[in-house]
Amino acid sequence: MASNREIEIVKIDLPLQQPRRYFDPNKMQELISSIKQHGVLEPILLRSQNPNKYESSNYELVAGERRFRACKEIGLSTIPAIVKELSDEEASLIRLVENLHRENLNPVEETEAILQILSLKLKIPQEQAIAVLYRMRHEVRGEVEKNTVSNSDVEAIKSTFEGFGLIKWETFLAHRLPLLNLPTEVLEALRQGKIEYTKATAIAKVKDAEAREDLLNETINQGLSLVQIKEKIRDIKTGQVIEKPVTLKTRFATSMQQLKKSPVWEDQKKQKTLEKLITQIESLLVTE
Repeated sequence: MASNREIEIVKIDLPLQQPRRYFDPNKMQELISSIKQHGVLEPILLRSQNPNKYESSNYELVAGERRFRACKEIGLSTIPAIVKELSDEEASLIRLVENLHRENLNPVEETEAILQILSLKLKIPQEQAIAVLYRMRHEVRGEVEKNTVSNSDVEAIKSTFEGFGLIKWETFLAHRLPLLNLPTEVLEALRQGKIEYTKATAIAKVKDAEAREDLLNETINQGLSLVQIKEKIRDIKTGQVIEKPVTLKTRFATSMQQLKKSPVWEDQKKQKTLEKLITQIESLLVTE
């Protein structure tokens, strides 16, 4: 059962766990301007926090958070909404699917949404869902025996990805899941759409945290291309090699290698200097 009505904004609560964490400020301003001029063109979706008492209870937002936030910022008292009776799982799936099909969804949000949907479909925690995906890949590659993953789980995973129509499960496992392990600052920049994921994965390869953050900021501020980023990374790695402290032992070993091949042994004048140096070294080796 569903009903369409004007709902007081003060009676609407956001869910405790939101699949969407970042809202582009420019896009939000565009939406605010549109609502001021044309009103809310599409109602938001709510569910009652007490399905038997629609009129007296508060509501939980299911879909339409950008419209909800824009109306609050404008100062509207009510917002058009559709109210449905939904279970926790149904509400979560609707939120995630709506989030997944946004045109400007970035790779991090897409990966997180897909993973959460898989978790709900398989009725297991996200960590276990990831483990199931890896076991599926091992089976396909013949690295483990068949049937380590149940047929029902295999079908659920395949049908879920086919339903998305966005990415295959093998590609998701190989190229998208690793994004969630990016360094925090790189992951956040990617989440906010400040850099593309190809640039993010390249920058993440810089192990030195300070150098990585400097490169990230430079990429964002100057709009560096992927080619330029890779050149910068090569420079960083070269610089790191040069800046490593050279010990006396290393200097001595290098000098001895060069000395053996040097024509200095044939120079009568330099032989006296060599003799003196060798005598000094020998004296250092004498133990009292």
